[in-house]
Amino acid sequence: MDLQVSTVSQSSEHHTPQAGDDRPSRPLWRNASFLTLLGGQGISLTGTQATQVTLPLLLLALTNSPAIAGVVTSIGSLSLLLFCLPAGALVDRWDRKKVMIICDSLSTLGLVSLAAALLFNRLTLVHIALVAFCNESLGIFFSLANTSALPAVVDRRQLHQALSVNEVVTSSASTLGPALGPVLFSLGRAIPFIADAASTALSVCSLCFIRVQFQQERAAPPGALLHDIKEGMHWLWHHRLIRFLALLTFGLMAPCSGYLLIIDVMARQMHASDAELGMILGSGGIGSIVGALLAGPLYRAFGLTRMIVGSVWVWALSWLLFAFAHDPFMLGVANSLGFVIVPIYMVQQLSVRTALTPDHLRGRINAVFRLIAFGSQPIGLAVNGLMLQYAGPYATIALLFIPQIILAICVLFQIGFLRQMEKSITAS
Repeated sequence: MDLQVSTVSQSSEHHTPQAGDDRPSRPLWRNASFLTLLGGQGISLTGTQATQVTLPLLLLALTNSPAIAGVVTSIGSLSLLLFCLPAGALVDRWDRKKVMIICDSLSTLGLVSLAAALLFNRLTLVHIALVAFCNESLGIFFSLANTSALPAVVDRRQLHQALSVNEVVTSSASTLGPALGPVLFSLGRAIPFIADAASTALSVCSLCFIRVQFQQERAAPPGALLHDIKEGMHWLWHHRLIRFLALLTFGLMAPCSGYLLIIDVMARQMHASDAELGMILGSGGIGSIVGALLAGPLYRAFGLTRMIVGSVWVWALSWLLFAFAHDPFMLGVANSLGFVIVPIYMVQQLSVRTALTPDHLRGRINAVFRLIAFGSQPIGLAVNGLMLQYAGPYATIALLFIPQIILAICVLFQIGFLRQMEKSITAS
């Protein structure tokens, strides 16, 4: 997905070819740093996915209110609005590997506190909201550092392949984690959080074994934090293609931010068991794996313009599949099919974004992009919860389809612009 990076390495063993370097690259499967990073994050993400699907279940069990569950869950997402921009600037000036280690270590402590409170019957909504907020905040720093670090771990010519492999691992975790979450929850409410804490601790250990640096040497000392943030915002907003992709991703993500809560409510109305709910949620990961495997071949076959336009239309239309799900099996099928398009679109936009962003700006650009694309999540979660409470899941699905189909129609008017940008990228 990214193309334009070179890296300073600690030894010739970890040399990453610079632009114009024609030396053959090591296969990804022989890149120990990449495999260690990939394995650690795959394990950690599996635990995180289990917790993400368990948290709404815990809130629904404690309150029996989708509205309260939506509001409490949205509190954790507020960290995106508060910390995303400064986190991007700080990731560009700090050691990215140390940032990732510290964030995962603190996240482990938060999860342990949640599990302990459950075991001793001391858990409160305030505690849940606090841990969710802190871990989401730490996750922002971690994710920005992780995304910005990948081009330093692999050859720039292997970046699209590395991102596709990473997406397969992410999708696999998105299959296993949601499937395990409800099952672990049925065995004990604290167990999913204990498992997540263990997986995050393993991530810390894996990072400690990676020797390669996660960023280039800085050409100049960083300026004031506010200046650095403004520099990232100015760069993104004046890059027409990346600005377009940020706004497009916002339009796709905003209506779907509460999909987990929608699935939980629908499954409860269908009287699905914990095992069935796990399979329903895990089916999304199966769809993601298929989409991740298809992303590369489809891009090579159709190119950027057709992939972006087609992805938006499939994304919007696949949302309607939930409206036809009236039993647990069909709900799982709808979730699986709907998730096929997600990695296909995400791989394309992340590939272009990383390819066009200089290393010294990567944390800030990723932060600004994320704020635009996902900044609506807190409001979306709260609104989804209220809509579910007072309109029901099927009416909620129909209402959320409207902005998605409007966006798909609007994208048709941008085909000329996308073709122009695609030619420019190919020429460069």
